[in-house]
Amino acid sequence: MMPLTMLGAGEDAAIKRIGGRDESKRFLENLGFTAGERIRVVSSNNGNIIVQVKDSRVAVSRGIANKIMI
Repeated sequence: MMPLTMLGAGEDAAIKRIGGRDESKRFLENLGFTAGERIRVVSSNNGNIIVQVKDSRVAVSRGIANKIMI
C-alpha cells in the first residue's frame, strides 16, 4: 500500500483505504473516493493532483492525496 502521491500522470490504481478524520473521509466518499474504486492521475504539479474517479475529474491537495492509500 502506498499514498496516491506516488502515482505518476496517466497511471491508475484501486483505492485501498482512506485515512484522516471522519469528516474528511465522508467528504471524499461523497466525491466518489471509496475503497475498491479505480482512480487515475490526470496531472500532478507541486501543489495539487488532478484525478479521475468514476466519471469526474477532481483536484485534491497533496496533503489529502497522501491520505488516500492505493
